[in-house]
Amino acid sequence: MTLTYTDLGWSDFFQSQQDSDDGELTRFRVSAVHRDRLTGLSPDGEIPVLPDRLTGEFAVGDWILVNEASQVCKRLERQTELSRRAAGTDARVQLIAANVDVLFITTSCNEDFNLARLERYLALAHQAGCVPVVVLTKADVCEDAAEYRAKAQSLSPSLTVLTLDAKDPDDLKQLLSLVSPGQTAALVGSSGVGKTTLTNGLTGSTDAVREVREVDSKGRHTTTARYLRRMVHGGWLIDTPGMRALRIKDADEAVEEVFYDLTEVAQGCRFSDCAHSGEPGCAVRAAVKAGTVERDRFERWQKLHRDEERNTENLAQSRRRDKGLGKMIKSMKRDHKGRKGY
Repeated sequence: MTLTYTDLGWSDFFQSQQDSDDGELTRFRVSAVHRDRLTGLSPDGEIPVLPDRLTGEFAVGDWILVNEASQVCKRLERQTELSRRAAGTDARVQLIAANVDVLFITTSCNEDFNLARLERYLALAHQAGCVPVVVLTKADVCEDAAEYRAKAQSLSPSLTVLTLDAKDPDDLKQLLSLVSPGQTAALVGSSGVGKTTLTNGLTGSTDAVREVREVDSKGRHTTTARYLRRMVHGGWLIDTPGMRALRIKDADEAVEEVFYDLTEVAQGCRFSDCAHSGEPGCAVRAAVKAGTVERDRFERWQKLHRDEERNTENLAQSRRRDKGLGKMIKSMKRDHKGRKGY
């Protein structure tokens, strides 16, 4: 079957970013990011592409304009961007995927299930502008899958939550129905929850699946890189490696959206800048004391806010340092040229 650019996810949003000078350039969608190159996908197939900057500044799902020498000349603005603060002590942004329409937040009906982690992924989806879908795998080997589903659904009555067997074709059809042809979904979640099995079922591929330790339900990374794959019904899927830590940033409004119930209660606080940490007239603390707000959910809300603020500030400090270093280097170069008599 011959693909069109519309099949690849091209839309008026990207078309509006092209100008008359781009006429000689070819449109590609980034299907893989490597250490020193990209893989670009067009209706004619995939080719290796040379980036015009560090590959870490590109994400799978990006749209790029490429010249005849297979060099990137322009990266188009993203409609959605999934990113986090990188793991470790390095204060930098790590891109996860770009131009994603639906985010499949994957966990399993066992010890991996964690409400706090789900809330972080929901904040990630809301910040990016993706539609979140919670996918609970291994329901076929769990006696109380309905209980796990109820816990996930408690996060929001409007949230789509699915319990499934990743190898059941009928269950996979539920996921496929949520992604229209030409749209893109991304799979996120911990290692060992069945993302590779889901990817195989949704795309018809046969990637190897590693065993999961029964003692703690933890798995080893099967997916080690991100790839854009075509789903069997015409949509696109980006599988991502398991993430041990999800450090959200620049997502204050997204956190408020995830904890919509607490945000609404907070409107009744005496002070508009109430931190809900002991101030007089705090409606949230009063609701917790009265039992109308769960203490665990309140504490998760507070913790996620603190983490988001810390990650955002650390990234801002890093940007200021980088900007200052850049100015210093430029100044040193000017001084050097002056001494040389240039």
